[in-house]
Amino acid sequence: MRILMLGRGVVATIYGQALQQSGHHVDHLVRPGRAAEYGDTVQTDVIDGRRGPLGRRTRSTSTTRLLESIGTDDAYDLVVLSVGHHRLQEAVATLAPRIGDATVLVLGNVWDEPLAAVAPLTADRVLFGFPGAGGGFDADGVLHGAVLRSIRLGTTGAAPDRRELVRSVFQRAGFTVQDEDDIRGWLWLHFVLDAGMFSAALRSGGMATMIGDRHALRDAFLTGRELLPVLEARGVDLSRHRSSTLPVRRPVTTATLVAAATALVPIARASLAAHDDPAAAEPLAVLEDVRRTAGALGIPTPRLDRTARRV
Repeated sequence: MRILMLGRGVVATIYGQALQQSGHHVDHLVRPGRAAEYGDTVQTDVIDGRRGPLGRRTRSTSTTRLLESIGTDDAYDLVVLSVGHHRLQEAVATLAPRIGDATVLVLGNVWDEPLAAVAPLTADRVLFGFPGAGGGFDADGVLHGAVLRSIRLGTTGAAPDRRELVRSVFQRAGFTVQDEDDIRGWLWLHFVLDAGMFSAALRSGGMATMIGDRHALRDAFLTGRELLPVLEARGVDLSRHRSSTLPVRRPVTTATLVAAATALVPIARASLAAHDDPAAAEPLAVLEDVRRTAGALGIPTPRLDRTARRV
């Protein structure tokens, strides 16, 4: 199968490498000039959740096929978009005229109405999901991070044959697929939980400093709880997401457990440390978009506002 990953960022690299190793042809579409900058190999140092219940540290060097342009005759079966939510519409506008009838998987944060965010792509060919991978590149270009065994995938929208295509691609690479019937609500919930984490990270000096810190994690969960009314005002039925809202419904208990996990379990520690720059473009855009939406709905967000004044 021919698969196109947009970019050669963390998520695109980790999953692109996994899908390539499972036998698929994987290309990465990068900005002009980036192919020479990146080179044709990438080194990774990743805790891989597919390799045991606690994951296993895996170091490798893989070949990557980098393209700076594609044409309509390239005929990809699957296109994976994993970009910051503030870049999603731009990415879709660039790709839509060039990818023929390929199935498109949006793998990451979404805050707009999902289908509006990917127009002009039609609903029958687009799936929304969320990755279980994160990390960062060091000064030498080595990717350090973690990948969980599972990814989350929405069950509505795309035609059944396209959903099955995506499921089979990731299962063949050793991942399990968690089905989500209300992917719109789940993505928006994850977005506000991210806002809580990014907010706490700004106050703490980065997520890496939050490892083992139950006070900072409690602060993150309390900020997330403050934002739940924003979701309800947008029509999200939170009763459908009780397990996902547990951290903000039980912030003290959950913060204690998560602090212990990040201190003791390598994959949990790597997953938290993977997002160590809270002042990067995507975290700041998440915070600003949540505040703007809350303000438009007339919902107070005093905890988030205090963070905004520090930026």
